[in-house]
Amino acid sequence: MSGIDIKTQMTDRPTPGRPPKQWYGELAGVAATALALGLGELVAAATGGPSAPLVAVGGVAVDATPTPVKEFAVAVFYTYDKLALQAGIVLVLAVFAAFIGVLAMRRLWYGLAGVAVFGMIGVLASATRPSATWAYPLPTVAGALAAAGLLVLLRRTLPRRAAVSAQDLGDDTGPDTDVAAPGTHTPLQGASSRSSDTGISEVDGAGRPPGRRRFLALAVGAIGAAAVAVPGGRRLWAQRVAAARAAVVLPSPSSPAAPLPAKVSVGVPGVEPFVTSTSNFYRIDTALTVPQMEPNDWRLRIHGRVKRPLTLTYEQLLTRPLVERYITLACVSNEVGGELVGNARWLGVPIKDLLDEVEPDDRADQVVSRSVDGYTAGTPTAALRDGRDALLAVGMNGEPLPVEHGFPVRMVVPGLYGYVSATKWLTELELSRFSDFSAYWVRRDYAALAPVKTQSRIDTPAAGKRLKQGLVMVAGVAWAQHRGVSAVEVRVDDGPWQQAQLAAVPSADTWRQWSWPWQATPGEHRLQVRATDNTGQVQTGQVHKPSPDGATGRHTIKVTVA
Repeated sequence: MSGIDIKTQMTDRPTPGRPPKQWYGELAGVAATALALGLGELVAAATGGPSAPLVAVGGVAVDATPTPVKEFAVAVFYTYDKLALQAGIVLVLAVFAAFIGVLAMRRLWYGLAGVAVFGMIGVLASATRPSATWAYPLPTVAGALAAAGLLVLLRRTLPRRAAVSAQDLGDDTGPDTDVAAPGTHTPLQGASSRSSDTGISEVDGAGRPPGRRRFLALAVGAIGAAAVAVPGGRRLWAQRVAAARAAVVLPSPSSPAAPLPAKVSVGVPGVEPFVTSTSNFYRIDTALTVPQMEPNDWRLRIHGRVKRPLTLTYEQLLTRPLVERYITLACVSNEVGGELVGNARWLGVPIKDLLDEVEPDDRADQVVSRSVDGYTAGTPTAALRDGRDALLAVGMNGEPLPVEHGFPVRMVVPGLYGYVSATKWLTELELSRFSDFSAYWVRRDYAALAPVKTQSRIDTPAAGKRLKQGLVMVAGVAWAQHRGVSAVEVRVDDGPWQQAQLAAVPSADTWRQWSWPWQATPGEHRLQVRATDNTGQVQTGQVHKPSPDGATGRHTIKVTVA
């Protein structure tokens, strides 16, 4: 073949729209990062779930997220906000990983430096978690080393054609680029020895599979291994805690819950049951993944402005007198007519008894509760000592607390929004002052004092439903915990308020079902509800968003009667 022919073939070669090396680099970076996360999860099964790189970095991201963004996430994704956040973190990591991989294919040390940055971020995040031990950085270190090793291996396995193409395109790849040695024949497009990168077979002298095939096998294998390791590592840790929870035998309460009244339900289909099933109970918190703690490792420390600091084990807590009560909890993020509210039968130790035992300073007007993941809530000391059934709960609906609802121990305080009272995975109570310490949500511009507002909701008929003319039962629930609901009224369009029939309740600390018979007439109608609490306060019609201390307004729906 003449030199002119060779030059013509080289000139006529189609210019790729994208250097092949970039495609390889992106895949290599994603594979290396996936391997790091997967191995980190497996190591974290031994060092503690919060030490996993994705969980640790995600926890920092949650803490650093501006309040408006968090409110938007809850409003849009509801109880799936943590899943959405994890998906967002994985997406950002994938972009960063692809960038690292491209750097590694150009100059190996650039890629390794990127892995080092990734590792340092993970180490700092894990080491600064509230529950961190000396072993918390180990999952990130192990993952970073594995990622670096895989990048080196993939770099060496890089198909020769990719390196040559990048050089042909004018990419100065540097001394660590796998370019054919001087004097070595380099296949050209159209020649008889054809490149694997152009979809044509190329086998080396030892008869091994093409480099492209080896590269893809390693990269895809690493991603597949990570897809198994990430959920597998979490499952290993969770199984230990699940087994420990299953072994818990809760003592019988010294003060059991009163039997439910016979007419606790209005008997209208579509109304939320008086007792919310554990599986349907809402969950809103700042934990990216559910904290896992075995009862044998649990300790509660009560300290601060007290005369007699106290530390309790789980076993010691269960030996104390337990009370059982029906209590409704509500989230401050709940919109008017929302579902972030639920009623359950709780079993626990009265917090008042523990506070009386430690003898708080008279100036300690706040009890700061801390979770194992570092979350804090500030509860008025007076509210925990005024006789209401504020509990350190160990049981929910006749079983040990579910892990996602705070196992081994959480707080339950009737009459206050959860962000100031319902700390899950509780490990610490510190007597303090509001002037000395601002809890998690207070630092994010929420109110320090947050009594639950009087609210009501229409459960049936559903908004937008087409109804038949005639009798329609309008029904739902209303709540004003620790004050109780004394009346519920409904009106159609702008007509007069009509008294609804109320179901019975065991105490003022639960929600109350209501119903009202409506003779529906044809046309489009607007149904609205309002409640009155036992102090005579009528639910306001002024509309306000949940921040800073709970939403206000009246639940209103539109229906069509045919």
